[in-house]
Amino acid sequence: MKLASLRAGGRDGTLLVVDDTLTHGLVVEEIAPTLQAALENWDAVEAPLRAAAAALAAGNTQDAFALEPDALASPLPRSYQFLDGSVYLHHMARARRARGVPMPPDYETEPLMYQGVSDGFRGPTEPMPLPSEDLDIDFEAEIAVIVDDVPMGVSVEAAAGHIRLLMLMNDFTCRALTRTELPKGFGFLQSKPTSSFSPAAVTPDALGAAWNGERLAGTLRSWVNGRAIGTPDAATDMFFTYPRLIAHAARTRRLGAGTIIAAGAVSNRDPATGHGCLAEARVDEEMATGHASTPWLRFGDVVRIEMRDADGRSIFGAIEQAVVAA
Repeated sequence: MKLASLRAGGRDGTLLVVDDTLTHGLVVEEIAPTLQAALENWDAVEAPLRAAAAALAAGNTQDAFALEPDALASPLPRSYQFLDGSVYLHHMARARRARGVPMPPDYETEPLMYQGVSDGFRGPTEPMPLPSEDLDIDFEAEIAVIVDDVPMGVSVEAAAGHIRLLMLMNDFTCRALTRTELPKGFGFLQSKPTSSFSPAAVTPDALGAAWNGERLAGTLRSWVNGRAIGTPDAATDMFFTYPRLIAHAARTRRLGAGTIIAAGAVSNRDPATGHGCLAEARVDEEMATGHASTPWLRFGDVVRIEMRDADGRSIFGAIEQAVVAA
């Protein structure tokens, strides 16, 4: 099952079920007005939502309409909690090398995670406004999960059962600010503006064999102005799993339904797969030639992120958005 949200309907949007081709949608307000409401009552609404999705797929509804990407918000237009990890250690090493800092001493035993902006995400085609090009603007191509209510102290094994949906994410980063902000020891604030997510969020069963309950296999592709940046496989080189991230986050707190947990920029050790962000590309260029040639994002640049299945069909739809002056 694939779910999406119209931008119309208020700050939490309006819930839709969408077909597998991401071309048609159906408003399901009578089942749940928003995705947040659905997640808070998942046991009660899952079956009706699946029935509506099946009717849409079979053409047995008169209220279906053609999807317009620009009409869509992120599946969760806002969330009570957004947590982002960094579990592709190759990316972590490159990003830290760019800042001139070593890897943390416990990076192989405990996931790195921060709590980010969640009171308003950008839609998959909404421009990303930022105040200056001098911030060394970067993107990060990621995959995130959405959970239902997770109890404090949940085990890794039990955490897997709380994953309700998966989606793609563009995690914008102002690299010029990370160099001064992170050494203060309080983590990201100004250097991490809001993020954006794919048009659709997908239930794990709809991913087939690509989802093994812990990792999603598949090529996560990213482009800037049509130029390919990365083609890493999301399951390869993922050091900590999504259930491990959930259990880590819930060690001393419960996680409310609708909490989003991402795993950081997807990056493989194989250089043939490119890069999960511009910082990685610049570090490799500096190591090879002594200087970085890949520019940071400028106003007007367009970032695209997408994952396709074995038959070439877009799984989540594409994030495609321009960076603009605020």
